[in-house]
Amino acid sequence: MRRKNLVRLHYAALALLGLALIASRTTQAADAGWGSKPQGPRYREQMFPPWSHERNNPAIDKGLIFTVPEVDDLPDFHGSIDNPKLVIFVGGNYYFAMAPLVAAFEKEHPRMRGKIYYETLPPGILVKQMEHGGTITIGNMTWTVKPDVYAAGLKKVDDYIQHGKLQGPAVPYVTNDLTIMIPKGNPAHITGLKDLGRPGVRLCMPNPAWEGVARQIEMALRKAGGAALEHTVYVSKVADGQTLLTHIHHRQTPLFLMQGLADAGVTWKSEAIFQEQAGHPISHVDIPPAENVTAVYAAAVVRDAAHPRAARAWIEFLRTATALHIFERYGFKPVPGRPEAH
Repeated sequence: MRRKNLVRLHYAALALLGLALIASRTTQAADAGWGSKPQGPRYREQMFPPWSHERNNPAIDKGLIFTVPEVDDLPDFHGSIDNPKLVIFVGGNYYFAMAPLVAAFEKEHPRMRGKIYYETLPPGILVKQMEHGGTITIGNMTWTVKPDVYAAGLKKVDDYIQHGKLQGPAVPYVTNDLTIMIPKGNPAHITGLKDLGRPGVRLCMPNPAWEGVARQIEMALRKAGGAALEHTVYVSKVADGQTLLTHIHHRQTPLFLMQGLADAGVTWKSEAIFQEQAGHPISHVDIPPAENVTAVYAAAVVRDAAHPRAARAWIEFLRTATALHIFERYGFKPVPGRPEAH
């Protein structure tokens, strides 16, 4: 446990170092390009999340809509905390699929319309929120919402069942594979995982301190280039600033790519497909099966959930053909042994 905590602290420190390097580069660029004259923001507002323009908010009465991309946006929090009847904590691996899933679920369960709240933070951060009684603070705001459902990788869900945080069984529903996300046009000419170790290729990678996908990526790097490639990507390049570690989750990878801060980053394939469907200047390079890693997603009811019946209904829904059709839009596949939906 002590060694695991030290590893997490190590990666957290590296992430902060990466952010400091970004800030330094940004300051230098600003000094060089702006002089001392104040200017308005130069970014394209539509580049920054939330990319949904409030469409992913299941609340019925949205009141005053005040969203400022990159400043006040809270893209991983959806719905109203005023007396929800179903609270879902789902790892951010498919934040883009949650809106159509919730809409389809509400159609089958009309009484739940407008009464669902969900968060799409990394699985490890969601657990930390649960350990704080569901209370979270962002900026100057603190609120408490306790989950009824927790969804993440099957291994993590099973582990939390064993530790008494969740009620069994863990219910698997879809699988996902890794890919290399790149800017449209592939300016760095990335053809595979080995290219990520090339000097000068700037990377944005999930942080092992709080993102489970980093473990799968490390496995894939070892398959492609052995321990040397993993060390280059996650140690040497982090130290010299060529690898930027995410501070939230893989939502940052396309942002860094679109801002010209990175040339590539490994993510789940579904995320690259979503970015392409959204019309962003993002593409991807497939990783061959021999080097790839497949994740199985699962969900379970949270122990002492306030709405266990609604939680079970949601988990059952994730196994339906309706839900699988939605997942397949983004490249997810059925759990082995389960028939295809299409």
